[in-house]
Amino acid sequence: MTTIVTPRPELLDTSVRPDNYLTYTRGFLSWALTLDHKRIGVMYMSAVLASFFVGGVFALLLRTELLTPGRTIVSADTYNQFFTLHGAIMVFLVIIPSIPAALGNFILPIMLGAKDVAFPKLNLFSFYLWIGGALFTLYSLAAGGFDTGWTFYTPYSTTTTTGGVIPVLTGVFILGFSSIFTGLNFIVTVHKLRPPGMTWFRMPLFLWALYATAIIQVLATPVLAITVCLLIVERTMNIGIFNPSMGGDPVLYQHFFWFYSHPAVYIMIVPAMGIISEIISVHGHRQIFGYRFIAFSSIAIAMFSFIVWGHHMFVSGQSGLMNTIFSLISFSVAIPSAVKTFNWTMTLYKGTISLTAPMMYGLSFIFLFTIGGLTGIHLATLNTDVHLHDTYFVVAHFHYVMMGSALIGMIGGLHHWWPKMTGRMYNEKAAIAACIIIFIGFNVTFFTQFMLGSQGMPRRYYDYQPEFQIYHVISTIGAYIMACGFFLCAACFVQSLLGGKKAPANPWGGRSLEWQCTSPPPHDNFSSPPTVGNCYDFSMLRWDEKEQGYVVDKELEALAIAAEARGHS
Repeated sequence: MTTIVTPRPELLDTSVRPDNYLTYTRGFLSWALTLDHKRIGVMYMSAVLASFFVGGVFALLLRTELLTPGRTIVSADTYNQFFTLHGAIMVFLVIIPSIPAALGNFILPIMLGAKDVAFPKLNLFSFYLWIGGALFTLYSLAAGGFDTGWTFYTPYSTTTTTGGVIPVLTGVFILGFSSIFTGLNFIVTVHKLRPPGMTWFRMPLFLWALYATAIIQVLATPVLAITVCLLIVERTMNIGIFNPSMGGDPVLYQHFFWFYSHPAVYIMIVPAMGIISEIISVHGHRQIFGYRFIAFSSIAIAMFSFIVWGHHMFVSGQSGLMNTIFSLISFSVAIPSAVKTFNWTMTLYKGTISLTAPMMYGLSFIFLFTIGGLTGIHLATLNTDVHLHDTYFVVAHFHYVMMGSALIGMIGGLHHWWPKMTGRMYNEKAAIAACIIIFIGFNVTFFTQFMLGSQGMPRRYYDYQPEFQIYHVISTIGAYIMACGFFLCAACFVQSLLGGKKAPANPWGGRSLEWQCTSPPPHDNFSSPPTVGNCYDFSMLRWDEKEQGYVVDKELEALAIAAEARGHS
């Protein structure tokens, strides 16, 4: 069904400026004080990618140190700080904000048909909160560093003498508020700024994913804020909350932390799933299979995420009954995830697949996420988890889900919407080559670690037995291969910005609303009212040689509107 909408005043004003968001106003202050969601999204993305580079450098240093048993390049204490910084930067500064705050900020209002998010000033404030949290995290290095691990487990985090613990906890506290405000903004935007004709079941699946993620952000993140506040209070006031020597309970900290951090896993992965739904459908040129099942599975994952935290604590001493319950619930989480995977596969079946760079990342996601999900079954099973807990098997599983899925999904989404964001195309062959190199490097790095963990190699250890060295050498080689792929990917984007071919409005043949505006979008997103219809109906598209992009066949659209009118009459 197709509806020509007349937008409400708050969505599109009558004085739409023709200039795009990149050139409307120039200068530092025009960006620093902007309320334009697109510019805020670009600033988020730039900051996230810079953090990703720093976190990646620490990852390479870790892998280099583990080339040989004993000391290779740094001491044991320095190694502890390296893996703590790598984990904290990647989780709190990269993966959690990369899709909701960066890509989501740019795409959500345009895909929804809105002029901006519901609260533009709160959106800018959220970005500066993120910057403040990042600065506190960096200040922790100057304050003496911290080596607690990114989970800040007690009692070590409350008794360690390194001076950087309180600054990084303060940074995480601030980052939490940034996440909460972003989630709140997205929820209100989806509820209040949908144009006429944009019903819930006409929304693209990426919007469903962002909506489910926003619910998790608003409900789960306050628990993290409370937890880090309690840690700060214990360190500064010497109050025994988690320290057993003072009557505290360190297991209580684990309950608090994982009650947030397991939903945080889905803050990272659910938006990536939404991106994959768009990529698979658009670049497969086929109507998404099981739209409602995929949409409701995002909500189901959000609900399940709050009741499975205990599977991180099977060996913590909690009761056998609770272990059994958490194990069963953990198996249940696989159902909505499997629904998505099977529906993506069915969408590809008999589709007209274009092996573009976004599609290559989409196929990589499905493969890597499947491995991450299947190995999660081993860790949800009580008897195998006892053996595999705190080994490199967990490290590999975590990276397959977080990096191999969430981060690959983000990069795939960046390739998918890059022409829309910048107005420039990138070198397709080089982008595909980068994807293949990253895919090979990732699997060489982390699949090896499944074997390491199953043979008993503990995670977080600086030293190891000589029989494990061959696996560490292979894993380190894979890390450097993967780094080469990321550098090639970055080079593609830089080349695109400097001299890439001008992008058409719709280079891939998408049907959601963001492909109806120019590339890059105008300041107010649309120069004319967008057409709301079936965002996965590709039958009306045709290739236009003059535009060098896809356009809607007006005759077919008129026939569809007439058919809809006859159906209503």
